[in-house]
Amino acid sequence: MHQMVSKSVTDTASKIGVYTSKLSAELRDMREAVYPPEARKTFSKTFSTVDLVRLLGVPESTLRQLTIEGKGPLPDRAENNRRTYTIEQVRELRSFLASLRPDDAGHLVPHRRKGEKLQILATANFKGGSSKTTTSIHLAHFLGLQGYRVLCVDLDPQASMTALFGIQPEFDLNDNETTYAAIRYDNERRPFRDIIQPTYFPGVDLVPGNLELMDFEFDTPTYLTSKTRDELGLFFERINTAIASVDDQYDFVILDTPPSLGYSTLAALYAATSLIITVHPAMLDVASCNQFLIMISDLSEVLAQFGAKFEHDFFRFLLTRVNPNDGPQKYMGGVMRRLFGDDVLVAEALESTAIAGAAVAKKTLYELETGEVGREALKRALESADRVNFEILALAHKIWGRSP
Repeated sequence: MHQMVSKSVTDTASKIGVYTSKLSAELRDMREAVYPPEARKTFSKTFSTVDLVRLLGVPESTLRQLTIEGKGPLPDRAENNRRTYTIEQVRELRSFLASLRPDDAGHLVPHRRKGEKLQILATANFKGGSSKTTTSIHLAHFLGLQGYRVLCVDLDPQASMTALFGIQPEFDLNDNETTYAAIRYDNERRPFRDIIQPTYFPGVDLVPGNLELMDFEFDTPTYLTSKTRDELGLFFERINTAIASVDDQYDFVILDTPPSLGYSTLAALYAATSLIITVHPAMLDVASCNQFLIMISDLSEVLAQFGAKFEHDFFRFLLTRVNPNDGPQKYMGGVMRRLFGDDVLVAEALESTAIAGAAVAKKTLYELETGEVGREALKRALESADRVNFEILALAHKIWGRSP
């Protein structure tokens, strides 16, 4: 006779519930130790006249003369008596100089002009760790510093982009305050403009995300089988239609997609005018990227039956977390360039201790001040980020028909 062996069974759901409660409370305590409940993230970095020469393309003598004459935003003085400007003053200075120098106004305030369509850029890959969010938020901050009007849309339930903007997804957002609120199928839907939040970074707004976005994945199959339709259309049309309602307010919209090929990612790919696929040049990551591309190809054929076409002004691969001294990475990067040619960005996002340090501080490289990380590491990382972002901006300018 066989003796019954008792088996210990764990109620995993209950255990996870206990752990999330504990961890959420701990995270809240850690956050409040650094930021009081009423505190909000701010942009503390200041800009020197040397920075402004680079950003605005005006001589330092012009800035000095404005200060002497008391015109435009007046800078503070650092301990070494050098003039420093806040990020708000940089934007004020753009407008002020544009009024004084009409011939340079298009460069100083480079907003979209008549006939130039809104640029909607989606970063995508269904493998975590490909630097989608890092790429998205660095591009957003870069464009904001260049004087553009930018809207970031967080479509990832993990909401890393939202957190980097200083909004803790599980603490700072009430129900129906995420992207989901604007694309849901029921009568709780809200106008897209009502869920857009200004951020601490002038010129950059945010539609936040949190776990609520998962509801779109659960709701969509039911909606597809029902006979009812609303003005936003089928699932793949909804983000595009929502963005169209604020078309005239922005130059760029940046969509940060989840690391999966669900309904929201497909809707983002349909809404996007341009697509950036981030990929780390390692064998497993490239193989995973290939599976992602196969899935997009297969699903695009299905969606074409409903009138959805994946057409983009440009489609580029961006090699991320690149170590130029790593032989296998160099080889896989070469494979990507041999196979895809000009569809791989020339610039690469280099791996850097500065990026890791910035992430710990919940900042981008464009927010870091000298001293927060090593000077040389920050300089190299910024040069890498600028090369990537200027190349993407040049592609957008080409679409607009602007001269290089």
